[in-house]
Amino acid sequence: MRRALRSTRIATPKGFFDGAVVLDANQGDEKILDLVDRFPGAEDLGDLVVMPGLVDSHAHLNEPGRTDWEGFDTATRAAAAGGVTTIIDMPLNCIPVTTSLEALRVKQAAVASHAHIDYGFWGGIVPGNTDELQPMIDAGVRGFKAFLCFSGIDDFQASTEADLRAAMPILARANVPLLVHAELESAAPPFGDPHLYSSFLASRPPRWEVDAIALVTRLAAEYRCPTHIVHLSAADALADAEQARSAGVPLSLETCPHYLTLEAEGVPDGHTEWKCAPPIREHANRERLWEGLRRGSIELVVSDHSPCTPDLKKRDTGDFENAWGGIASLQLALPLVWTEAQQRGFSLLDLARWMSAAPAALARLPHKGRIAPGMDADLVVLDPDARCTITPELLYFRHKLTPYMGRTVTGRVRSTILRGTTIYTDGAFPALARGRRL
Repeated sequence: MRRALRSTRIATPKGFFDGAVVLDANQGDEKILDLVDRFPGAEDLGDLVVMPGLVDSHAHLNEPGRTDWEGFDTATRAAAAGGVTTIIDMPLNCIPVTTSLEALRVKQAAVASHAHIDYGFWGGIVPGNTDELQPMIDAGVRGFKAFLCFSGIDDFQASTEADLRAAMPILARANVPLLVHAELESAAPPFGDPHLYSSFLASRPPRWEVDAIALVTRLAAEYRCPTHIVHLSAADALADAEQARSAGVPLSLETCPHYLTLEAEGVPDGHTEWKCAPPIREHANRERLWEGLRRGSIELVVSDHSPCTPDLKKRDTGDFENAWGGIASLQLALPLVWTEAQQRGFSLLDLARWMSAAPAALARLPHKGRIAPGMDADLVVLDPDARCTITPELLYFRHKLTPYMGRTVTGRVRSTILRGTTIYTDGAFPALARGRRL
């Protein structure tokens, strides 16, 4: 059985295509068969944009163990509503953290029946778990994350240089990436008034990121291990990273919607829903990150969805020092980034590269992230001109606490298609629990 979607704007790796994308049905596991000028009976979408389904390679779904923070059911509903068809879950803040084969199996069993999009897992590197890495690779993890500073929870300890040196040869042999939270703590001013965002911003200076990336780059060059810097915040680190990449170091960078759409000057004091680590920095820094995207120095834009229960955000006291750090944005990444990107002359083809193709490549998913023959039929139908205001009623992630509340954005996901099946359309979920583990 074959069916097709017709649009004047199908986002392919070669540019926009005016025609039809043909899907080849195979018991609910449809592939893209072809792109053709015409197909009899194709569903006509007019000039709505057909993009590859987003691949969000950085999200904290917190299951098992902290499902009251989020969980796969609510998170993958929100992802589907935001055009995300594949998600790779971080190894924390679940209980147990995904740092052993046994913990991986616990997570695999816990989420299997209620994932509404395709999913995979990152493992974690912590002191003393080197012997667990190869068994976890064999069991299907897409790569491993390490922190160079305190992660926020005691059961996921920071890695030292020695820990990375023990792990990187294993990852290099398997050709799986090392993902690094790149902040290396050094001198910073004492935390000032905890209700002021400026106090929190000063407590995590850009130098922490610059120093951490310098260390990781040196090790990546030595071990030839694919190495990826998650959630880059400090634009000061771009020059060194670009120099290393030009020298052939296997290094890649990502940033997130909050660093591209928010700025420190606009953070209201006491509004801890804006707290994340590394922090949201100043306007000038934000614009330099956009230039990094323009040059290709930053390759990925992913959500870093990191929610918690409202009490942990300390909104009642406005305490930036003790509030949990993390931004909730899983459903919103596409319209948030598109709203800002189009103002800077970028196109939806750029977003397809940053938010679909590049994350799929990082996670070693060769059948995801592009509209081309042989790829999974993961698609998002977008009205790029529709405007809406973010309200709690529109959100599907568990806790409606986000710095984007009340913000007006451009771009509305009309429908999301997972391997040929429509899983979200105009506020409804016609086919739930269709996700598969990758």
